[in-house]
Amino acid sequence: MIAFLVDPLTYGFMQRGLVAAILVGIVCAVMGAFVVLRGLAFIGDAVSHAAFPGLVISYLLGIPLYIGASVAAVGTALAIATVSRRGGLRFDTAVGVLFAGMFAFGILLFSTIEDYVSDLFSYLLGNILGITFADIVQVGILGGIVVLIVAVLRKEFLYASFDPSGAAASGLPVQALDYLLLGLMGVTIVVSIQAVGIILVVAMLVTPAATGQLLVVRFWDLVRIAIAVAIVSAVSGLYLSFYLNVASGASIVLIETLLFVLALLFSPRSGWITRRRAVVDPAMG
Repeated sequence: MIAFLVDPLTYGFMQRGLVAAILVGIVCAVMGAFVVLRGLAFIGDAVSHAAFPGLVISYLLGIPLYIGASVAAVGTALAIATVSRRGGLRFDTAVGVLFAGMFAFGILLFSTIEDYVSDLFSYLLGNILGITFADIVQVGILGGIVVLIVAVLRKEFLYASFDPSGAAASGLPVQALDYLLLGLMGVTIVVSIQAVGIILVVAMLVTPAATGQLLVVRFWDLVRIAIAVAIVSAVSGLYLSFYLNVASGASIVLIETLLFVLALLFSPRSGWITRRRAVVDPAMG
């Protein structure tokens, strides 16, 4: 058993992958709690795809890929909010239009590159086992900034999320807080896409928090459970990937999904099987 746990850690890529996966999991869990609370899962998917043209532009210009991805993701998140508010459109309509347009722009740019580009494909599908120490530093800095801002403004974010009218009446800049939250979500997605890829990043952002929502009522308890789910899934998924020789990002997301299904079935508060037993047992008595 000890060898099972220790042997993978003799490889540098597993050590770096574990550190990165845990860091990404914590950041996603913290932001994911607000995403689930405010019903922003669709915009999370849109922003993750919108990062793709930023990656391609960065590659073409020869600059760090994180820079272009961050500009594209955060810019799209803020643009969605602006178009929705000032254009008189439903929020999901603005998301759909900008999501499709940005991703199409990324595909168009990508089609101009003649040679196979492994770096860009790793961002589409995820390659956390190929992460470098420099990548970990970038993830740590960006993720740390996100968590620090959320920690400082946690009361304001919560108030604006639960009661935006009351928050505005009390003098809080609700609109500015909304823009800031969307911007932080964009940064979180950029931090996460190398771990699980653009295609799966929304699952890492939403699933741990959704699992916590099934188990507890209090928001900060939800955050703690989401962090625990993210860390357990990151470690378990990487070990599964190592021993079965399967995709690491997909393994992490599947473990998160499994834990969500278990919570959905057996949650003491709202589990399907738990509620079924509660109905059947009195009848038997």
